[in-house]
Amino acid sequence: MKNILLLYISLITFTSIGQSIQKLNDKPNGSVVKTNNPIQTFAFQKGEWLKFKMSYSNFLNAGFSTMEVRETTNNQKEAFHILGKGKSTGIVSLFFNVKDDYQTYMYKESLLPYRFIRKIDEGGYTKDEEILFNHDKNEAIVKNYKHNTVDKHPIGEDIQDLLSSLYYLRNQNLSNLEAGDKIELKMFIDKEITSFKLHFLGKEVVKTKFGKVNALKFRPMVQAGRVFKEQESLTIWISDDENKIPLLIKASLAVGSLRADLDQYKGLAHPFNIIF
Repeated sequence: MKNILLLYISLITFTSIGQSIQKLNDKPNGSVVKTNNPIQTFAFQKGEWLKFKMSYSNFLNAGFSTMEVRETTNNQKEAFHILGKGKSTGIVSLFFNVKDDYQTYMYKESLLPYRFIRKIDEGGYTKDEEILFNHDKNEAIVKNYKHNTVDKHPIGEDIQDLLSSLYYLRNQNLSNLEAGDKIELKMFIDKEITSFKLHFLGKEVVKTKFGKVNALKFRPMVQAGRVFKEQESLTIWISDDENKIPLLIKASLAVGSLRADLDQYKGLAHPFNIIF
């Protein structure tokens, strides 16, 4: 159950991760593309708040997760302060209590993170760390408050963290995606750079509690084994509009299945195009 809840909260808090979202014009079908899109308007704004309901095997309420957008400044530069929180509820919390707090600070101009906070308590497993990004030096300073250590690590250009990557992805132009395209994802996590491939499967209409919504369907390639049933066990749908918010996540696990649904929202920057 620990792995299930950790996976679920992680998916909701920073799923649809995308750091190297690319301009997709004039590309071979099914290729991995690597040039950044210029930022035009933001897909999100101060005051946006999303809440997700998590369930295990479609009937057991496992918990809730929220994501909130605030504004701040750093070095006289405007920035976003994003908060992602996850908590187990109901029967699950009686035998495995989870309380997670993820925060990222990212400059508006580049949507690159300069500070990342991770405070988690998952059934007694705790982590309390802060990452400071210096993109001029391509360096990340990791402060581990639990063990009172400070480490420096080299990073590549335009590296994102767990949470900032979602908001970077949401602000990219995905209108030229074609089924079969692959997006290369990179982030700095647990003192190293992690890479993923995200497959675009096409467009679908998804049924939500608010009505039917046009969506973009993605499938991250995950490692089969102890948690996931197979390599292609995870599927993610995001709204096919200017908001690009996560709508639904499904995962087949080695034991059971996971589902996450958008449960509440407010403060969206653009109209939420619901098909009534």
